[in-house]
Amino acid sequence: PKYNSLPLLIYFNIFTKQAGPPHFIGCLRDLRVDDVPLVPVHWPKGSTESLTHGCIERDRCVDDPCQSRGTCHNQWLSYKCECDSPFEGQDCSEENIAGRFGDGELESYAVFTIDDDPGQDIVLSMRVRTRRRSGLLLALVNSSGSYLRLWLQDGKATVRAERSPSLTGRLALSDGALHHVTVRVQQDQMALFLSSQKQGEVSVSMPPVRSGDAVYLGGLTDRRSSASFGGYFKGCIQDVRINSRRLQLYPIGAPVSSYALERLVNVTQGCASDSTCRNNPCQNGGVCYPTWDGFTCSCPSHAAGQLCEEATWCERSPCPPAGVCRPRAQGFECFSNATFYDDSAVISYKGNGKISRTLSYISFRIRTRKLNCVILHAERGPEFVTVSIQNSYLQLELMTGPDASLKLTLKSQHAISDGEWHSVEFSMLVPSLPSSKWIVNVDGKGTISSVRSGNLDFLKDEADIFLGGFGVDVGGSLAGCLSTVEIGGIALPYHGNSEVDIPRVQDEQFLKMSPRAVRGGCSGADVCVAKPCLNGGVCQDLFNLFSCTCPSGWMGPRCELHTNPCSINPCAHGNCSVHSLGYQCICDAGYTGANCEEKTDPCLHHQCSYGATCLRGIHGYSCLCRDNSTGKYCHRPKLPVSVCGNEHRNYTCFNGGNCTDGIASMCSCRLGFTGHR
Repeated sequence: PKYNSLPLLIYFNIFTKQAGPPHFIGCLRDLRVDDVPLVPVHWPKGSTESLTHGCIERDRCVDDPCQSRGTCHNQWLSYKCECDSPFEGQDCSEENIAGRFGDGELESYAVFTIDDDPGQDIVLSMRVRTRRRSGLLLALVNSSGSYLRLWLQDGKATVRAERSPSLTGRLALSDGALHHVTVRVQQDQMALFLSSQKQGEVSVSMPPVRSGDAVYLGGLTDRRSSASFGGYFKGCIQDVRINSRRLQLYPIGAPVSSYALERLVNVTQGCASDSTCRNNPCQNGGVCYPTWDGFTCSCPSHAAGQLCEEATWCERSPCPPAGVCRPRAQGFECFSNATFYDDSAVISYKGNGKISRTLSYISFRIRTRKLNCVILHAERGPEFVTVSIQNSYLQLELMTGPDASLKLTLKSQHAISDGEWHSVEFSMLVPSLPSSKWIVNVDGKGTISSVRSGNLDFLKDEADIFLGGFGVDVGGSLAGCLSTVEIGGIALPYHGNSEVDIPRVQDEQFLKMSPRAVRGGCSGADVCVAKPCLNGGVCQDLFNLFSCTCPSGWMGPRCELHTNPCSINPCAHGNCSVHSLGYQCICDAGYTGANCEEKTDPCLHHQCSYGATCLRGIHGYSCLCRDNSTGKYCHRPKLPVSVCGNEHRNYTCFNGGNCTDGIASMCSCRLGFTGHR
């Protein structure tokens, strides 16, 4: 009776191997039969099993026995782990092994056979890892064909059941991360989930999943059928489930209920990455760091972009002030203009021995007034090329190629020695051929050669290339401005490696061999420094040529001519008349010179003869004849004079005439003379 008033707890742990419902496990209190308390101490010896006093209640999950984020469920004497995908086992310590599909770009797939009847309502799930944007993930196939397909389209999961619209997820899976994909078909509705996030739902009409149906992972046996859904999958597939059944690619230690694997074609165990850095896809000196099925490039300071393909050499301003930096494959180049004078030194170059491209053209811009000069000359053995100006026209002379005995000569259509900039390109019409016709293009106007010649590959090695003349010892002949010349797209730089802040790193280069610095920019002779314009004219520099802008009243190349030259009375002793672009003075007697400023000597060129004396007069001269001559210029000999008459009246006959006395005196003239006397 005393025991009846005390609470009594009895812990039962009863197991049985007999068939039937399991025995009770737990605690009982105040157990009475016919209101009579049953106290264990009064029970016959041997009548109890697995029974103790008190109520032992210990949480078996307190020690967190489930690994890999598994959920623990306490069961008094033990615990049960609910494992997250892809883990299995009593403690969730074993991971379902992934299968690597498409390793080495091989066509791979796996085939399983359904051996039960899941029916129409199913939950299909898998873990996917890929960087590809397309590929077939799973297909359910019966005797009539595939009736449910799950594939990647533009990186997104897409699912479609037979005779039903497709359903595409909103999130992309092609980022190289693991994604959990779930397709749930229930009551003719199909929903798509990505990592528990619902992506959408559509109505479907799908046949039930039956025993004997096949499940294809990664692709179908037929390549064409696989191509309809993005082709064979490349990446990893892990922990595929249909309801509670697994599609196990590789066995693990823990017991797993899986459908039978029928075929495994080119699928490798695990989820190893491709060797994406094996051939170093990073450019411009970038360092490749592999990621799963991908890589990242660590770019040096001079490069940017996913592959370091965007060279940023020019952002570091490596060129001198006169140069403009332009990116080149794997490097940069400094472009500028250069000024050449008649006495400028010729610049020499050589290839660096690493030029691999075909050299099929020469391009540059030029500004000159020189009628004849050499722009570029290069030779190696019998092969040579010369670009020159002949009588104001550009000319290419080339001897190279399979038939090096035939010289190609090509001249431009138009003259270029006008002091203006001209764009020039000499190029092969068909660079891929061993020999071809060439074309010269000046400011967009082309001329094609009549004969063929080879390319300029002989300039790659050991050839001396000269700018501005035929050679260093010959001297320069170009006077004017020249841009950076390019041969096959490789520059002949005016700035050597010692003149730039960063060494050029590109493989293909022409090296400047001349140590002397080049005069940068474009400047002609200072033609106005001598003040060639007169009378207040303004001099204009037209590049190695000047022009005078004359003030009002003046004209001529140097403003040396007055527009009305007579208005300033230039003739000192004469009359002015306008004549052509100038004037003419008609001098007064006794004056001479362009402006009648000089007095003349009338006797300087006199015509007095027979020893006569020239007598200067105001408006000329006269001749003082000797006794034996007479006439204006004393040209005639002086003939005798006869006189007749008396002392009161006489009559004289000249030039040998005879005087006759009579009533009236008269002269009888000699032959050749006439007149009264």
